Amino acid sequence: MFGIIKKMMETHIAIFKQKEIRKIVYKNEWWFSVVDIVGALTDSNKPRVYWNAMKTRVKSTEGIELSTFCRQLKLLSSDGKKYATDCANTEGIFRIIQSIPSPKAEPFKRWLARVGYERVQEIDDPELATKRTRALYKAKGYSSSWIEKRMRGIEIRETLTDEWKNRGVIEQRNYAILTAEISKAAFGMTPSQYKKFKGLNRQNLRDHMDDLELIFSMLGEASTTEIAKTKNSQGFSQNKKAAVAGGSVAGNARRELESESGRKASKRKNYLTSPESKDKLFKAAKRKR
Repeated sequence: MFGIIKKMMETHIAIFKQKEIRKIVYKNEWWFSVVDIVGALTDSNKPRVYWNAMKTRVKSTEGIELSTFCRQLKLLSSDGKKYATDCANTEGIFRIIQSIPSPKAEPFKRWLARVGYERVQEIDDPELATKRTRALYKAKGYSSSWIEKRMRGIEIRETLTDEWKNRGVIEQRNYAILTAEISKAAFGMTPSQYKKFKGLNRQNLRDHMDDLELIFSMLGEASTTEIAKTKNSQGFSQNKKAAVAGGSVAGNARRELESESGRKASKRKNYLTSPESKDKLFKAAKRKR
């Protein structure tokens, strides 16, 4: 329950025409930063000044206080701190942008109608987000068994990053370093090397792993979490040792399987052109011949 409340208090980012617009859940609906929206629609270098002048203009010409559509909510700023910021919900934003002369207003309204009402339920009920992700993978042609492993892998990954955060590892750059240590110990390759091995560029590496690759990835990360807990690893250096140890658990298991089966666990195969489920059917048909 605490995790859900925490997520609702977090500042989220939505993108409109390459402009970042901060948003936060308040009373079970999205509230958006008015200053960010003003900046996105006007391309002003000083959107806060524009917003203040706009409030004065509308009050004098129309007798309307635009501030009545807003509420001051704390949003994360570029300096990493949270400040009280004028925010409005979808209906309030629709009214505010009526007073902004901009050719972007109409496409923004369509964007807002879509973004403003989606995903709030997912924060209230995380299971809905999981269902959406499952449906997306299904639509891409992945088999049910693969999807189950991928979803379990996502859960294990989130548990690991939460553990790192609780143990003093807070920078995303350090997460990437620790992840590389696990991968190197588990597969003999960092994630970037693994992507090159599979012929991938910006694609998500794990979306192009087969069942065994996903299993060893999960084993490495689950083992890292367990070792960090058991040894009470604190800070980056200690968690780096735990990452190497956790990855080695998966690496040893991989090498043992490869020795027994005579086959490599890491595959060059990706799913850029052929869906995972089709690849699985092809292999099954080949075995029957």
